[in-house]
Amino acid sequence: MGKRTLSVALLATTMLTVAGCGAGGGADAGETAAAPVNPDGVSGDITVLTNRTDLVEDGTMKKYAAEFNKTYPDVKVEFEGLTDYEGEVKIRMNTEDYGDVLLIPSAVAKGDYPKFFAPLGETSSMEPKYRFTDKTDVGGRTYGIATFGTANGLVYNKALWKKAGITDWPTTTGRFLDDLEAVKEKTGATPYYTNFKDGWPLESPWTNGVGSISCDSQASDKLAAMDEPWTEGNDLNTLDTLLYDIVHEKLSEKDPATTNWESSKTLLAKGRVGSMMLGSWAVNQMRDAAEAAGQNPDDIGFMPVPSQKNGTFCATLVSDYQQAVNIHSDHKEAARAWIDWFTEKSGYAAEEGAVSALKSEGMPETLQDYVDNDVKMIERSEAKTADVNAIDNASEIGLNKPDYRKKLIDIARGVTDGSLEGYFDDLNKRWSAARQTVGS
Repeated sequence: MGKRTLSVALLATTMLTVAGCGAGGGADAGETAAAPVNPDGVSGDITVLTNRTDLVEDGTMKKYAAEFNKTYPDVKVEFEGLTDYEGEVKIRMNTEDYGDVLLIPSAVAKGDYPKFFAPLGETSSMEPKYRFTDKTDVGGRTYGIATFGTANGLVYNKALWKKAGITDWPTTTGRFLDDLEAVKEKTGATPYYTNFKDGWPLESPWTNGVGSISCDSQASDKLAAMDEPWTEGNDLNTLDTLLYDIVHEKLSEKDPATTNWESSKTLLAKGRVGSMMLGSWAVNQMRDAAEAAGQNPDDIGFMPVPSQKNGTFCATLVSDYQQAVNIHSDHKEAARAWIDWFTEKSGYAAEEGAVSALKSEGMPETLQDYVDNDVKMIERSEAKTADVNAIDNASEIGLNKPDYRKKLIDIARGVTDGSLEGYFDDLNKRWSAARQTVGS
């Protein structure tokens, strides 16, 4: 699957669905997969499930295991790279055979974590060390540690924007639209690329912006108590209005039905496309594409969502997949040893240009522009994720599915009847009705 697996992983980062998997749990329910005090005596064969089929196939994961074995020589690590990770693991979780270490699938309801995963420790003791602990906190215990985190924003071609006469980040959505118009008029490039056909770039990359407009770490949680999230002044209204305006003003690709994710990286690298809303994980992929195309990787930049709160840009930090220990594993200590080593010693997050789960680690080089320009990073709360997902599922809107933003784009380009105001009214009504249904 190549590096696209990284982006696929991000589809599951924003919200966990409430539908649980089948059978599971019970065994060793109270046993904590505690961090080993020292490597001596830690042994066993463990299987690690991963969505990164590319890293399994090219031998990268074996290299990680070899380094791990320098510290834990008596632990044998095997990897299973799964192409349809979500689908395959969901099926396997109806049995006890779903690896020793796995990425928590989005299909598992947060409240069901204790049925399937061994607790890693008390959240109160893990929170000072790790980012994103509330993502997997159930009843005061943490059940997963993030592989990494990502910041939201826009990947863009700095050289192209400079050619259009733009040197400063736009501070408002209106200014951003003006800048896209300048890119179109002065360079002939496509100012913005929706990646409509692949669909997933319309999901979490946009929804992860909830919180960046309001500069509020609780913004996503507040959706659980909100009847009309698409009312003017709310983050979803601002974000989806921006996407609508980009398309309506013909500042995106001419035929959305023919977009292609892999080729879009080269288009942006060559300056034929100006910008895309994506997580910071995408920066290294775009820079790799630039190098492969004979372009300057340093031309690839990352800017915050065009909005400021009290003169400050804000960006949400959200967790990617979380590594967990199978509650049925016979080698929980060895499994936990792998998770801790991978988090703290492997360098994986840095290699991916992503934010480490360790609070002691600073921001990666891919976010240096954010650091230099005092962009405020806000770690988004996940305390009400299950409630928000219940409403989202009942409304059948799909905040992390492409369909509702695909319809938004189709309205904007005139191939589907409707108006932006009418569409927002419909979304608000569905959300409000769903809140009453689930009793939030």
